Amino acid sequence: MTGSTKEGRSDTAEEPSGRTLWTIGHSSRDWAVFADMLAEAGIEVLADVRRFPGSRRNPQFSGEAMAKALPLLGVEYVPMPDLGGRRKPRPETHNTAWRNESFRGYADYMETAPWRQARERLARLAAQRRTAVMCAEAPWWQCHRGLIADDFKADGWEVIHLVSPGRTAPHPYTPAARIVDGRLDYAAPEPPQQPLF
Repeated sequence: MTGSTKEGRSDTAEEPSGRTLWTIGHSSRDWAVFADMLAEAGIEVLADVRRFPGSRRNPQFSGEAMAKALPLLGVEYVPMPDLGGRRKPRPETHNTAWRNESFRGYADYMETAPWRQARERLARLAAQRRTAVMCAEAPWWQCHRGLIADDFKADGWEVIHLVSPGRTAPHPYTPAARIVDGRLDYAAPEPPQQPLF
């Protein structure tokens, strides 16, 4: 699937590769619209990557409500709070390309054993069944889903954002991401050294 911008329209109906991960944000969408977006992409598993899977404003997206409603659509609901956001940055962080404290904190958290274990669980799921990761923010670039997408893309996965009904977008790396020696890196690049003379 292709798209020309962050919110590009998918122009092809090609089957994605076997190593594909989708992402979606529930925001204040109507439940029927959300369900249709999952159906359009053929999603079989919804991995909830919210650390706290509740929504007072949109109770249809609480973890409890989704655990009941999604199986009726043929979609398995898998809570994955160990991939959730709302993490504090470490004082000694090297992920300085992120100016946003929340994203810097999440980049730090991505280096921990609990995150790596949860990420591997997600990769196993997504390798076997069409899986979308879900959080609250509709725009992926305002959500930690962007960092999860960076990690999977750096590992050779195709990552597709479900933007709105009928619209998808391939994941470009986030602005802070660099690939250094084949690995994802969020350290700010060193400024070039000035000549001594």
